[in-house]
Amino acid sequence: MPKKEDGWKEWEVPFDTDEDWPDELKSALINYRKLWRAKMDEVNACIQANAEMEELVDKPKIEKGITRVSGPFTVESVIPIEESLAEVEKYKNTVEEELETFDKEDNIKDAMNAETHIAKIIRLLQIDGVRFPNNKVLRFDQIQAVTGLLYLHAEGEWTTENGEKRKVAISVGPEKGDVTSIQVEDAIRSAARRGHDDLIFAGFNFDASAQAIIQEDLNPKVRCHLAHIRPDLYMGDLLKDSPTSQIFTVFGSPRTELKKLGDGQFQIEMQGVDIYDPVNNVLLPTNVDKVAAWFIDTDYDGKTFCITQAFFPDKSAWDKIARALKGVIDKEQFEKLSGTVSLPFPIGKNKRVAVKVIDPRGNEVIKVHNLSGIF
Repeated sequence: MPKKEDGWKEWEVPFDTDEDWPDELKSALINYRKLWRAKMDEVNACIQANAEMEELVDKPKIEKGITRVSGPFTVESVIPIEESLAEVEKYKNTVEEELETFDKEDNIKDAMNAETHIAKIIRLLQIDGVRFPNNKVLRFDQIQAVTGLLYLHAEGEWTTENGEKRKVAISVGPEKGDVTSIQVEDAIRSAARRGHDDLIFAGFNFDASAQAIIQEDLNPKVRCHLAHIRPDLYMGDLLKDSPTSQIFTVFGSPRTELKKLGDGQFQIEMQGVDIYDPVNNVLLPTNVDKVAAWFIDTDYDGKTFCITQAFFPDKSAWDKIARALKGVIDKEQFEKLSGTVSLPFPIGKNKRVAVKVIDPRGNEVIKVHNLSGIF
C-alpha cells in the first residue's frame, strides 16, 4: 500500500500474494521477490568476502587504581502463579458439571494433586512434628484430617513439657505459591470456632499481607505459628522421612521500634526477632547481630514489598570488604549499611511502613507499623 511521508510517495512491496489478485500481478510479485532475494544474497556475499570480521567478546577497559566491588545484593524472583488449595472444591464441582472453560480430566487430576499434597504434609507432620528454636520439637499425640472446611485441613493434639495438652489446628499452604491473607483470615476464624489453642500454618512461603494480618489482628484464643516447609520436600528420595529431617521449622516476628523524629520524619530501630516457644510457653528473643539482613518499605501498600532501604548487620562481612579495598572506603557510609537504625523517612501516602527481616535460617519475616494518626 502507498504511504506519504514528507511529501514523497513510496510503495511498499508485499512479500506474499493475495488470492484475489489477478494471475499477472501474482506472477510479477513472485518474479520480483526472486530477483530481490538473489540481489540480497549477492550483497551479503560481498560483505562477507570484504568486511573485516571481529569476534564480539567481553573486553573491559582496565583502569588501574580503581577497585570494582560487587555486593552485598539481593536476588528477587518472579512470584509464581498462586494456586490456592480452595481450588480443590471448584475442581470437584466441575467434575460433575462439565463447563466449557474446564477440561474434565484436568480437573480430576488437579483435585487429586491438591488432595495428595495435603495428605503428604499431614503425614510428615505426624512423623516429624514442628521444630522450634534451640532444636526443641513438639510432636503430635494424634492428628487427623478435617473435611468440609475451606482452609482448615487437619487437627490434632500435642503435650508441652509441663504436661499441658493443647488442641492444634493445621492449615496447609499450596504446593505452588504463598500462604495468603485470605487463607490466614479464614483459618483463624475456623480454629477459634472449633476451640483450638494453637494454629499451624505450614507453607513453603508466606506473603507479606498474611504475616501482617497475624501481627495486627491477634486472636487471644488462638496462638498462630508459621511453619516453613523445607523447599526440597518434593525431591523424591533425596528427602528422608525420618524424625531428624527437620521438615517443619517455625519462624517469628521482627522486634522493631518506630521512632518519631522532631522534623516530622521517622526511623526504625531493628532489635532482633522474637519466636514463641510453646514447649516452655516463653518468647525467645534473637539478637540483632544474628539477623542476616533487613529491609524497609517506607510506604507499604499491603500487597507488594518494595525495598527502599537495606541493611546488613553482620559487620564481619563488611570488614572483609574493607580490607580488600585497602582503606579507601568511607567508614561512615559503611556503618550506615551495617547499622540497626534506618535512615529518616517521611509518612507515605499509604501511611504504613513494613520491615522485612532475613532470620538466621534464611526465612523472611515481616513487621508492619501503621502510621495513621501519628503526626
